[in-house]
Amino acid sequence: MATFVLEIGSEELPSRFLAPEEAELSARFAAALDDAGLEYGDLRVMSTPRRAVVMIENLNPVQVEREDIVAGPPVRVAYDADGKATKALEGFVRTNGCTLDDVFQQETEKGVYVAVRKHTGGAHASGLLAAICPAVITALPFAKRMRWGNYSFAYARPLRWILALLDDEVIPFEAGPVTSGRETCGHRIHGPGPFAVAHADDFLKTLAGPCAITLDPAQRRKIIIEGGNAQAVAAKGKVLWKDSLLDEVQGLAEHPVPLLADFDPAYLEVPREVLLTSMESHQKSFGIEDAQGQLLPHFLTVLNITPEDMDIVKRGWERVLRARLDDARFFWRADLRETFDHWLQKLDTVIFIGGLGSMGDKTRRLEALCQWLAERCAPDLASDAARAGRLSKADLVSGLVGEFDTLQGIMGGIYAGRKGENATVAQAVAEQYLPAGPDSPLPGSMGGALLSLADKADTLAGCFGLGMIPTGAADPNGLRRCALGIIRIVLDFGLPLDMRQVFAKAQELYGDRQWKLPPAEALDKLMEFFAARLRNYFMSQGQDTLLVDAVLGAGSAQVTECGARLSALAAFSREAGFAEAAQTFKRVANILRKQGQAEEIPAQWAAELLQEDAEKALASTLDQLLPRLDQMWTAQDHAAALACLSEVRPAVDAFFDGVMVMCDDPTLRRNRLAMLQALGGRFARLADFAALQI
Repeated sequence: MATFVLEIGSEELPSRFLAPEEAELSARFAAALDDAGLEYGDLRVMSTPRRAVVMIENLNPVQVEREDIVAGPPVRVAYDADGKATKALEGFVRTNGCTLDDVFQQETEKGVYVAVRKHTGGAHASGLLAAICPAVITALPFAKRMRWGNYSFAYARPLRWILALLDDEVIPFEAGPVTSGRETCGHRIHGPGPFAVAHADDFLKTLAGPCAITLDPAQRRKIIIEGGNAQAVAAKGKVLWKDSLLDEVQGLAEHPVPLLADFDPAYLEVPREVLLTSMESHQKSFGIEDAQGQLLPHFLTVLNITPEDMDIVKRGWERVLRARLDDARFFWRADLRETFDHWLQKLDTVIFIGGLGSMGDKTRRLEALCQWLAERCAPDLASDAARAGRLSKADLVSGLVGEFDTLQGIMGGIYAGRKGENATVAQAVAEQYLPAGPDSPLPGSMGGALLSLADKADTLAGCFGLGMIPTGAADPNGLRRCALGIIRIVLDFGLPLDMRQVFAKAQELYGDRQWKLPPAEALDKLMEFFAARLRNYFMSQGQDTLLVDAVLGAGSAQVTECGARLSALAAFSREAGFAEAAQTFKRVANILRKQGQAEEIPAQWAAELLQEDAEKALASTLDQLLPRLDQMWTAQDHAAALACLSEVRPAVDAFFDGVMVMCDDPTLRRNRLAMLQALGGRFARLADFAALQI
């Protein structure tokens, strides 16, 4: 067995390109090797900013050989009446690269056919790899590709070298302007090279040795964490590791060296969030805190070099961060001198979305909508929620948010606390943009939940009124994210809200406006969109598609109730007898749907019209069951209500077996349908059983 290594050397790639490139190389090489019939053991892909490496161990140097029987035309078509080969047979032989002497006949279920034995495989891996490598390299997708010089070849950055070795043999091919060979390049300072690699098994040792490269991303991450932790402990602190930033900085270095540096403690007057944003976003560095959770005047950065004089490098990093912190402190002090009234006036000059007014208009709508929501969910918070709605966007015109836009909302909460607003208002303003995505945390307070919900509902109502409805992958205003955020908030806080009423109120608060869609039509489309996002959310949680559709078929406006009904139905679906009960009530639902369109069904059945024993028995059962079902619905005890399906099913089955429901007498027919409607209508509040494909 052999070892194969491919190294694609280039100018530095952005760190965000590395993980997708590794995944693509792994998937494409595995597929190409399988298609080529090359057996192999371990396939590893690793990368640094300047190289992507594919290593394949225990590679069979010879393609697997196999014999396949290739069927051709039927014998009656392959030979004429004189037994001579027809053009059909000659074409078959020519296509498969054989002669008429190789043809034999085989018996099949469809009759006798001609066939040939075709031998494939046996090719040397070097020839196959010489074709696979350039095909994979050329097809690699990147977020952005570029061309350079006069070459038509495109890659994320200009290629500089390609190493391709099968044991000690160079695999010859070209990718754009670069020809493969056995030379690799190392760290630009500590081991630039080039260095010749005699054997594929020597590649990793060459990189780790004279090249001074740490190839494995996991190893680079380990070096950063262990070195950073050791330096932080020496400074009596701990590193505020952030996984996304850690992924980024390990992807920026081939030779990672963690360095702890300092800044003037006077900057600690600036809020922690601002300091960390300066360090993380602008300097790709980590903050340090003490055992009490207070920031220390230190930061950890990661170098891509072992400098001769670490102090000089340290002072350089400190000087750059100091300039950032000077700006932050200037804006912080300037913002503290401003008032919310001044900021609210400035919001009237900031456009929200063309056609939907200014940010000042939005805050006035949010003020009213937050109060309306609080009156239904948390009456004690009504005034605070309204105040939070009015102040929610004020920080957008502050100096700090202008400099650090990722702090919008967060700084609003901090300023609210510093300018005399109560803690409920300040926390609500700080949490207004949560959740920011499917995995983002939710607001921690009811005030924050109501403000976030109101903000998203206002955006949805306005955009749908203007016909800005997401289509396909296009969603420039993040409306899918808004809908998902509302769903998560309502379910987590158990808010007893009818979303159609919420969106209608949000729509109403826009007042007289030139809408592209009539308000009723826009609201219908918005509810359709919202139901689709709710369906998507439940399915992403692992719920069965049929159960989700059945629950949403009974109504999707009450999100909390939908979640409760789905949980109850999912539990009931795992019990014995579910399929039989579902089938029975699916029949009830289908009859009512069909006949409800054909004739008017009475709201109540007449006992004096009951004739058959089975319908009398069902009526007696319903007299006892329906009041219980109504009580269960009021108490939201959906599990108990669904359990009644099994309880009443025998009476319903007996009714179908012993009674002609669709009889010719219209009076009797409608009376019997009235019983089914009284029962089916109760269960239709829980789920649309017609949607269950049992």
